[in-house]
Amino acid sequence: MAKEKNPNNKTVAENRKARFSYEVLDTFEAGLVLTGTEVKSLREGQANIQESYASVEGGEVWLINSYLPEYLQGNRFNHEPRRRRKLLLNKKEMARLAQAVEREGMTMVPLKIYFNDRGRAKLLLGVARGKKLHDKRETEKQRDWNREKSRLLKERG
Repeated sequence: MAKEKNPNNKTVAENRKARFSYEVLDTFEAGLVLTGTEVKSLREGQANIQESYASVEGGEVWLINSYLPEYLQGNRFNHEPRRRRKLLLNKKEMARLAQAVEREGMTMVPLKIYFNDRGRAKLLLGVARGKKLHDKRETEKQRDWNREKSRLLKERG
């Protein structure tokens, strides 16, 4: 008998390019303020956070330029696909994020959107510093070497 996966606990969208382009120093789990059709669209596994970013404005944190397509059965109650979405964090976390962005010149990058074990939509937000070109090359070399090393170990036994 196959083990059933919990449908609530799954990754919807992942920003894999972020870990290549940025050096992620810290991560935060934030809730998302969503409408009903946005949640249904997420449950279908449709979202894109590749070009999105987060910003602190007026004491609140906002997710900007994320794409959640319209829900097909949503008719007139549908949402706008690229609207700004409010992120839910506690005050200490917001203060730490604002300080990192303003004083230290960091960037807030969304890493993935997923549903937690309670079925709530969450966003993994990373505080990151942009990598230079030589750092990206080094990351690529390391990845290639790890791939080659695993092939060699596989061949030998």
